[in-house]
Amino acid sequence: MDYAATFLSRLPGASRRGHGLRRLVDTLKSYLPDEHIEQVLSAYEFGASAHEGQTRKSGEPYITHPVAVAQELAEMHLDAQAITAAILHDVVEDTSASLDDIEEQFGHEVAQLVDGVSKLDQIQFRSRAEAQAESFRKMMMAMIEDIRVILVKLSDRLHNMQTLGAMPAAKKKRIARETLDIYAPIANRLGINRLKIQLEDLGFKHLYPFRYRVLDNALRKSKGTQRQIVKRISEEFVKSMAEEGIDGEVIGREKHLYSIYKKMAEKKRLLADVVDVYGFRIILDDVNTCYQTLGLIHGLYKPMPGRFKDYIAIPRINGYQSLHTTLFGPKGLPLEVQIRTREMDRVAESGVASHWLYKADEKSDATPQRRAREWLANLAELQQSGTSEEFLESVKVDLFPDKIYVFTPKGDIMPLPKGATTVDFAYAVHTDIGNRCVAAKINRGLVPLRTPLANGQTVEIITARGAKPNPNWLTFVRSAKARTAIRNHMKNLRAVESVDLGKRLLDKSLKDLGSSLRKVGKVRMAAALEELGLNNTAELFEQLGLGERLSPLTARFLVGIDENGEADKNIASLVIAGTEGMVISYAKCCYPIPGDDVMGYLTAGRGVVIHRNQCGNLSNFRKQPEKWIAVSWEKDIDRDFSCQIQVETRNRTGVLAEIAATIADSGSNIEQVEVLGRHEDCSVLSFLLLVHDRVHLAQIMRDVRKMSHVIRVSRDCA
Repeated sequence: MDYAATFLSRLPGASRRGHGLRRLVDTLKSYLPDEHIEQVLSAYEFGASAHEGQTRKSGEPYITHPVAVAQELAEMHLDAQAITAAILHDVVEDTSASLDDIEEQFGHEVAQLVDGVSKLDQIQFRSRAEAQAESFRKMMMAMIEDIRVILVKLSDRLHNMQTLGAMPAAKKKRIARETLDIYAPIANRLGINRLKIQLEDLGFKHLYPFRYRVLDNALRKSKGTQRQIVKRISEEFVKSMAEEGIDGEVIGREKHLYSIYKKMAEKKRLLADVVDVYGFRIILDDVNTCYQTLGLIHGLYKPMPGRFKDYIAIPRINGYQSLHTTLFGPKGLPLEVQIRTREMDRVAESGVASHWLYKADEKSDATPQRRAREWLANLAELQQSGTSEEFLESVKVDLFPDKIYVFTPKGDIMPLPKGATTVDFAYAVHTDIGNRCVAAKINRGLVPLRTPLANGQTVEIITARGAKPNPNWLTFVRSAKARTAIRNHMKNLRAVESVDLGKRLLDKSLKDLGSSLRKVGKVRMAAALEELGLNNTAELFEQLGLGERLSPLTARFLVGIDENGEADKNIASLVIAGTEGMVISYAKCCYPIPGDDVMGYLTAGRGVVIHRNQCGNLSNFRKQPEKWIAVSWEKDIDRDFSCQIQVETRNRTGVLAEIAATIADSGSNIEQVEVLGRHEDCSVLSFLLLVHDRVHLAQIMRDVRKMSHVIRVSRDCA
């Protein structure tokens, strides 16, 4: 039965769009049963009727676009629901048909897919960047529910890129940039090579039209010579394989324009250097033959050292598997060869869409699907990011994974971005593991948490109950998941700590004026909050704790004293216990410790910074006396503080080790050692230590001063 002919005869103006439908039906016949094809054609009839009279910028009937999107999905052998949704994906947005109409006629599943793809939100954004990020976020969240949504979206984007010629130049560039930044990397992450290559080349063509033309022309000129070389080497490979009884297919790979451009830009190489790289793909029946063929071609041409990659044993994060090697070909020409099975080749071209098995409740063993779903599920955690732009940046980082594969102690492979550290690994295992990690082992040896990981290492994380993320981790973590988790923890912790400190600061300032929070009362506080434009007391306390408002001025405002009013100079000091967290920090210019005479300086966003009274930087801050608060130490503080000492020594073998041993014997840890100067017979060493208080420091300095090779010991102060 010719379904296409039957339907075309019933539709107005169908002759102009018949070719697209006939081609789609022919493709669907190769893998779908008749009843499913009937559903797709019903959707075509519904869509054609709804879009009747609408045209694209190019002048074609609008229905040609959804049919082209459906064709792309059909070539990936997607199911009937996805094809139906592709045909209907613009109906809700662009016509009078509703989502309920679609659900009634085609079922809940198709309606959900259409809803996921449709651009329904008419929200007004403050900027184009925010609008793009917000719609991107919604698309990603829809993906987590059903991965077919992104496959429809990618195919939709591909056809839009193929027909971008009719758009204004500025819009072309914006859409092309978005395609290269977001859609092509998603296709790559999902392993859909056929879409990725087309999206990249089309994005390149419209974003940099002149560069594209130059490269395209250069490649066309060199194609004649290239074709001869590729043919000769391909025949050589086939002949050698036949002699060994290996049955396989050798394909000379076409040049991918955008990849050539990227290689030139990133490696600062000339076009001639990049063009003269020849690519071959050898497709075989099984894995053993792949390794056998690898040995065979290494016998024909010498391999380049360090250029072999085994993605069969350790697949890429998107499920891609292949053997990669680069050879010194005739006259030293580099030959890039990929060796893979037929199944691996299907996966490489279609990724998650290869041999499509879609069941939401089924945990399929199909590796690409499983890997893709794991990545999509991780996006839910990234939703905790504060803004749409932050989410977009986080995901863009994750879309470009660079081949780092490490092992858990149980032997499981864990993929991580290039440059990832042990902390990234901890968060990749589980957010709670990351939050509580205190140490790490690589290949059973203890290493610092900031240690970058390398391929093939075995990583073990040591956790402790009550441990918390360190803000400094943000300076070295590489994965979006780790950054997001640390930021969230810091935001929550900082808010709680700053509210508590702000309340204490305000109460102290009120007591200096003979008042208190209780005496101010709820009525006056509510009026003051309204005048200050704040919602509640917690918001006021948080601003005070972070130094964004000054507590003495706020106290005067609450009790009705103007800013020029005289305040009591005998201000009661803020008592610090060393447990206030991030809203109280200790200056690194003078390293104050319990027992020192200290002052607190209010800094916007950082809370109170504690300085020693002898600190050389105090003169810089004297111009703002209103930002200083008196500070005193609580008794019996149970924690260690950083402190710096300088030691002048005679140059003798082993003197540094002796001093370090003496410091360790005194019950202190050395955080850092630096040689400040070396002259003639002497050296000046700087030690950053952990001490309990001034008494502990004095004991350490006495013990070091007694050493035979030590000339002088002093405490650093800027």
